[in-house]
Amino acid sequence: MKMNMHTIDRIIRVLLTLAIVTLYFLGYLSGTLAIIALVVAVIFTLTSLIGFCPLYSLVGISTRKKSK
Repeated sequence: MKMNMHTIDRIIRVLLTLAIVTLYFLGYLSGTLAIIALVVAVIFTLTSLIGFCPLYSLVGISTRKKSK
């Protein structure tokens, strides 16, 4: 797996994860929507940690800067 995520992309995903988890614990998210949002949060966290997004590679996108 070749990294295809830039640091800013990874930080944004972590911030979105924090927002989703906060909304869940404050009670703004519940039911099916909460389950879906928490699954997305887990995926965002995992992809941020490893720096690789499978969806990006399927579409051919890379937010990582080219190395010289």
